[in-house]
Amino acid sequence: MKTNRALPILFLVMFLVMVGFGIIIPVLPFYAEQIGASPTQLGLLMAVYSFMQLIFAPLWGRVSDRIGRKPVMMLGITGLAISFFIQAVSTQLWMLFAARIFGGLLSSANMPTAMAYVADITTEENRSKGMGIIGAAIGLGFVFGPAIGGIFSKISLSMPFYLASGSSVLTLILVLLLLKESSVKNHKEKKQSIWQAFSGSGSVLFIVQFFISVSLSGLEATFAYFAAKKAGLDSSQLGYIFMIMGFAGAMVQGGLVGRLAKKHGESSVIQGGIIVSAIGFCLILLVHSFTTAALYLTIFGIGNGVIRPSVSSLITKTSTAGHGSATGILSSFDSLGRIIGPPLGGWLFSFAIGLPYLTGAIISILAFVLFQIYRPWVKASKAANIQQ
Repeated sequence: MKTNRALPILFLVMFLVMVGFGIIIPVLPFYAEQIGASPTQLGLLMAVYSFMQLIFAPLWGRVSDRIGRKPVMMLGITGLAISFFIQAVSTQLWMLFAARIFGGLLSSANMPTAMAYVADITTEENRSKGMGIIGAAIGLGFVFGPAIGGIFSKISLSMPFYLASGSSVLTLILVLLLLKESSVKNHKEKKQSIWQAFSGSGSVLFIVQFFISVSLSGLEATFAYFAAKKAGLDSSQLGYIFMIMGFAGAMVQGGLVGRLAKKHGESSVIQGGIIVSAIGFCLILLVHSFTTAALYLTIFGIGNGVIRPSVSSLITKTSTAGHGSATGILSSFDSLGRIIGPPLGGWLFSFAIGLPYLTGAIISILAFVLFQIYRPWVKASKAANIQQ
């Protein structure tokens, strides 16, 4: 399938997947509370989804190397549709947990398969551009999804779940009819274990992504409380701020990442993104109004937004395993960071409200130093794979 035709289709697919996922974000806490969930149970309900993705993303990535991207992606989207529907009709807490576990298990196939698909259909020169387009789709999905969920929650708290399920069914039909299988012939011939993708010098990229995910999810978990105390911002203002941040990040990923990577290389883009993220964390400590909150969070978001596509691109170039195995492990490390980040951020916030962001800056600097140390090894690994 030609790249110039496949990428717009994949963009639309991932956008709709993330819109469906984002629709339930503002509603789930209230919906679970209505059924009888305590704050602790709500935390577990959120964490179990990421935990399932942590475990199963590498497995689905490996399966997509063997049988193809399209069937695995369709299975993941089907899992979302069924999970959202079960949540919509849930009357007891165990039903919500069952739906989240089931949804996490199957939907963990979506991200690694989409990234592997991009790696299949792009040249090494244009791979960062392709990864950036997927990142832009994800970012825009998270911008529009919560807004749609908030609007339809006024009808009933279960309505957004029905809407998310319907959106997933529509996405499944689009994949079935429009998305053709990418070439995975070379990957089917590989017999390494899943964790072969983590071997070698390129493993530093997974650790860098883990650090970035920890710091980002810690910010997401605490910024609402921080902004309320520092600047008196309410939930609607915070929604606009995250929307501005999301748009800026999506535009950078969709239009700038590919150009920067082609001109300077993924390694330089990753390092630049980490530096901008660290600066953004420090600036967040100076928030005192809506304008400064929107500006500083957007600076952070732009820096953070260029990292993931560049890491994804570089991993598929340096890994000795199939694209699906490599991107599956990456998704697993991302999920691990999202499991650890929120409770860590909350714990740090309890000591001092600015501590999560100061810590985020420190973690970013550590990621930068670590990548700088191992950067020559990553280059050597990439060169060796090109020669093979």
